[in-house]
This record gives sequence, C-alpha cells and structure tokens, in this order.
Amino acid sequence: MLAGDLLGAYCLSEAGSGSDAAALVTRATLDGTDYVVDGAKAWVTHGGHADFYNLMVRTGSPGADGAGPHGISCLLAASDTPGLLPQPPEKKMGMRSAHTATIVLDGARVPADRLIAGEGEGFRIAMSALDGGRLGIAAVAVGLAQAALDLAVSYATERRQFGSTIASFQGMEFLLADLATQVEAARALYLSAARLHDAGKPYGPQASMAKLFATDTCMRVTTDAIQVLGGAGYVEDYPAERYFREAKVMQIFEGTNQVQRIVIGRSLTRS
Repeated sequence: MLAGDLLGAYCLSEAGSGSDAAALVTRATLDGTDYVVDGAKAWVTHGGHADFYNLMVRTGSPGADGAGPHGISCLLAASDTPGLLPQPPEKKMGMRSAHTATIVLDGARVPADRLIAGEGEGFRIAMSALDGGRLGIAAVAVGLAQAALDLAVSYATERRQFGSTIASFQGMEFLLADLATQVEAARALYLSAARLHDAGKPYGPQASMAKLFATDTCMRVTTDAIQVLGGAGYVEDYPAERYFREAKVMQIFEGTNQVQRIVIGRSLTRS
C-alpha cells in the first residue's frame, strides 16, 4: 500500500447513516472462522477499483437506542471477496476522476483474522481516521482556493474595461485582497493543526477547525473567482467553473461543516 501498488477504500457511510455514522446497520456475524457480512456501504471512494476495503460493520449489540458506536468493528476485506459487489459509480458534479460507488455486501465472507484491533473497536478507528482525513481535505481546499485566486488575479490584470484593467478598480482590488487574506489564513490554520499531529499531540478539534474554515474559504473563493471572470467564468473555456464544482463536496465529506461545528463546540464545553 505504501508503495502505491495497492489501492484501499474506506467504507463507513450508509444510505441511512451519513453524519450519524454510528447508526450504521451493516452486520457481520461470526460463522466458524469467517464473518458473514450483509448490508451496503454508500459513497465509497475508489469503489469498484480498490484492492481492499475497510468495512465498518456491526458485530455486537447496539446501544439502548438501537444504534450508537457500541458493537461496531472494522474488517479488512479483499476486493475479490465473494459477495462483495461494487455498484455502478455515482454521477457527480465534481471529483469525476475518482470513482464513488455503493458497495453491496451479500453474504460476503471475510476471514475472522481480518478483524482490525478487536470487536467493538471499529468506531474509534473510524473517528481517528476522520481526524487525519480532515487535515488532508483542508490542505486540498487551500490548494484549490489558491488556484482559483491565481486565475482570478491573472484574468483581472489582463481583462480591460472602460480603458483600464479591471484589477485597477478599487472594488476588484479589495475583493482580491480579501480572497488572498482568507487563503493565507486557511493555510496557516491547517499547518498549525498538522504540526500538532506530527508532534503526537491531540489535534482533533484543530483538524475540525481547519477543515471547516478552509473548505468554507474555498467555496467562497471559487464562487468569487467566477464573478471576477464574469461570463467567461461560467463557461468551460476557463477552469473557474470546475474549481467551483470541485469545492462544494469538501464542505460535505469527512463530516459536514455543520458536524465540524458540533465537534468544535463540544471540545470547548466538555468538562
């Protein structure tokens, strides 16, 4: 995997459990030396192309409310597991170079020695993976925002209206200045969280802050970049419209930005 020879996929979400990940219902029942898995995992990146799948499944009894993190485990399933059935890829507005598909599990038999950690440890594993993923998304969002800003600046310094470049108008100059400031702030925030991670210190709330701020910034910058280009920003001749389409999903995956606010808020009020 580290050499790039193997591609993995992370299977947490389901049709009925997105933000409420602990409500997952895909079940794995121990049968001799195998777990038999039934259910379906949604929004799987690399679905149908991965060499292995990390399956978050319910092996034990749920909590008193019938759901919750109790009894969730993580299984490592090979792509050729009988009963592991990738569905046709989703037709998305962005991220079209990455396949996203539902994975149906119909009596899929996964060897019991493919259990990661122990039974009931799956939800902790899933949440730990999300913390790191949020830093990655923040970095991607900053890169995308920077690309949109660079495009807007380049266009504004070349496009002429009323006898001058549009960059010479104060309204445009102030807009670009605000966008550049937001991009730099987002970059500083995610790097600060990444340094905590590299130092082995707690960084979960900071990762959520970075993901929240960077992706909201990216959406704002890509939206305003289209405005700078005007009609040219709305057509495929320039990449502004693609940047806009790519930005939106970053406010959704690895925990919506509403969920990030919950994580941050609880970290402040937890005794």
